Amino acid sequence: MNILITGAAGFVGMHLSKRLLDLNYHIVGFDNINDYYEVKLKRDRLDIITRYSNFTFYEADLADQKAVNDCFQNENIDVVINLAAQPGVRYSLENPQAYINSNILGFTNILEACRHNEIKHLIYASSSSVYGANVKMPFSTSDAVDHPVSIYAATKKSNELMAHTYSHLFGVPTTGLRFFTVYGPYGRPDMAYYSFTKKIIDGETIKIFNNGDMERDFTYIDDIVEGIVRLIDQPPKPNNDWDRVNPDPSSSYAPYKVYNIGNNKPVRLMDFINTLEKHLGIEANKEFLPMQPGDVQATFADIDDLNKATGFKPTTSIDEGLKKFVDWYRQYYQINTDKKPTVITR
Repeated sequence: MNILITGAAGFVGMHLSKRLLDLNYHIVGFDNINDYYEVKLKRDRLDIITRYSNFTFYEADLADQKAVNDCFQNENIDVVINLAAQPGVRYSLENPQAYINSNILGFTNILEACRHNEIKHLIYASSSSVYGANVKMPFSTSDAVDHPVSIYAATKKSNELMAHTYSHLFGVPTTGLRFFTVYGPYGRPDMAYYSFTKKIIDGETIKIFNNGDMERDFTYIDDIVEGIVRLIDQPPKPNNDWDRVNPDPSSSYAPYKVYNIGNNKPVRLMDFINTLEKHLGIEANKEFLPMQPGDVQATFADIDDLNKATGFKPTTSIDEGLKKFVDWYRQYYQINTDKKPTVITR
């Protein structure tokens, strides 16, 4: 099977590519290696997967329709896993055009290529951000998500609507995955846990928004990858019981499905920071600030439908996951591990 993974030099893309390469799939990677965050990290991720003989790479932008079409025509793609996107809630307030180009125009090019190349299954990254102003917990895919609070979230909601349209009109089997705060080695430097780690080690003050009164369904990268792998050979089928009078937003009469993929165990931000301090052996200098525009107070994934469909169940605790991340961070950035840190006990 030939699997196209867009965003292959990204955090999730690299880990997923490596897992599938180890399983002897032929992986076609596609990434524009932009400079939204440090390019060296992306190149280092890419170096890990380009060592495999069953990996082919295209350095190009999804907004380039010709590059996308050439890739599909050259590689005889069977399954597409679209992870390429312009990420980040706060950056979407500064540069909304970047989100339109990547997340809307780029995704349109993917959908068109899937339509014209008889793709067996399109899996694409959505986000827990689509729940926006919702407060009912846990977030369920059967809930309406009509009130996004950032441009980023609006583009991800748009992806789900666009995917349904192609499932309806052209029979393209599409599965959307709403990721919940993914973390781990080789993660994104713009994510809070990553920047917290750097600032704590450097002795800088970390900014904690909403005065620390936040919860996140932090999900370790290996658990995310496991969930995606289990879905590859399960393209959605039309739901014959779908009720047009009381429509379920997560399924359809068309071959369309949306799942949450998260840890199903929200963690208080301050507990998360305490655990990070414990593994770093350093107590952070903290500045407490109000809620930022585009943020939400809590996320909590209902993953029952994904569990029923695939048996997916996260296994990595915050304590274990953060230890692995801190160990990787010290090694990757060559932090002096001989220096005895302040011991933090909780």
